[in-house]
Order: sequence, then C-alpha cells, then structure tokens
Amino acid sequence: MTEVLRFEGVRVRRGDNEILREIDWTVSDQDRWVILGPNGAGKTTLMSMASARLHPTEGTVTVLGETLGDTDTRELRVRVGLSSAALADRIPPHETVRNVVMTAAHGVTGRWQEEYEGLDEDRADALLWAFGMGDFAQREFSTLSEGERKRVQVARALMPDPELLLLDEPAAGLDLGGREELLGALTELAGDHRSPAIVMVTHHVEEIPDGFTHVMLLREGRIVAAGPLGETLTAQALSDTYGMPVELAASGGRYAARRAS
Repeated sequence: MTEVLRFEGVRVRRGDNEILREIDWTVSDQDRWVILGPNGAGKTTLMSMASARLHPTEGTVTVLGETLGDTDTRELRVRVGLSSAALADRIPPHETVRNVVMTAAHGVTGRWQEEYEGLDEDRADALLWAFGMGDFAQREFSTLSEGERKRVQVARALMPDPELLLLDEPAAGLDLGGREELLGALTELAGDHRSPAIVMVTHHVEEIPDGFTHVMLLREGRIVAAGPLGETLTAQALSDTYGMPVELAASGGRYAARRAS
C-alpha cells in the first residue's frame, strides 16, 4: 500500500489556544477513515491540513508525498478531492449542477473562462449519475434540496480523479432519507478498489458508511484512540471522547450510540 497522508508530531496553535497537539497519524491509499469527536475537538483543523489549506505550527504534514511548507500547495490541492460546507458556500447559487461538478477539474467553484473538453462533460455526467443526480445536470445549484446538494458536492470532489478524498460532515443537516441515500453511495465508493483513500469527518457513529476501515477519536485536540474500526470504536473509547458514559451497538456494518443509562 502507498502512504497518502502522514502527520508527525503535529501541533496547531492560535495565540494561547492549542487546537491540535501531538498528532501522529498515517493514511494509506486503500484506507477509509472516519474522524469522530465533539465540537472543538480539532476535526476541521485536521482536515484543513490534510487538504493542504493550513500548515502546522509544529511538526510535519506530508500529503501525497509532498511536505507542507516545501511544496506548491496550489498544485497539490488539485490532487485532493474536498467536500465541505465552507467550499459549498463559495459555489455561485445560479451555477448549473453540471458546472458545479465540472469546474473542480480546474480547482474553481464557478465557470468563467476555462476551457473544457467533451471528456470533462462526460466525466461530470457519469459522476452525477453515480450519485443519483444525472437528471439534475441543468438545474441551478440553488434549487436543490440539502441532500441533493451534498451528493453533488461529493461528485464534484471526485471530478479531478483525486488521490485522496476528504469529506467534512457530508451528512450534516440531512433528513433520514437523504442521509441513507448518501451513505449508500459512500458505501459503494468505499467498496470500490479504484476509489482513492477516504477520510470523513462526522459527529455521529450512525453516519459511518459500511465499508470504512479505520477510525480516529479526537478530544480537546488530542487523539483518544485511532486504528482499525472494528477494534477501536468501542463504548469505552466513545465515553472517553465525549466525556460521558456511552452505549454502542453494531449491526450489519452500521453503528448506533446513545448515552448509557
């Protein structure tokens, strides 16, 4: 397996606030990681470094063989697929769904003067069909439901054929139906050996797609536990992460958690 991410002794500070500390983490090309933790745990900061959009205060972050601080991050970011709320907010609301996906090939969020080939349109359409959005190609992005937007964002993240796919809370704000449709698509993606390495942030174990292989639990900027999903995601680890007793159930490759009575 090929290493796609490595964090060594990583710390991130903002003034006197230490957002991440002592982070050591490695992701290989066939890994499917989920990152869990309460608000303020440092999950978004971790993803910002993984997407080459933030440098560590201390330590070393290597993304796709390139060390942050010693490489052109503009070129590196094109090799990383990213779906996040912050990125979605930059998409022009009247852009067509096809263009929302296709513009990722140039690393922009709105179509302007870039040139595209028929192959670009074909790939964008194929990705939209893969995520159940093929009939929406000519719709304006602003007219979509939240669930439809999330699926378009994941399709967009895959447009440049990335070597690493980062999904920051892809199911946030979805109703039950929208969540299950998205998780079904992510389960298929995780099971495809042609897919890139995947790292997904979520607040809820119920949103972990079947087929994910590893988990990291964060609390107050530190790793509580990290490793293979089946061994690492335990009631005790969740209790330590969220600071309260937690019950964990698993069935059919999916998980459910609640506060222990």
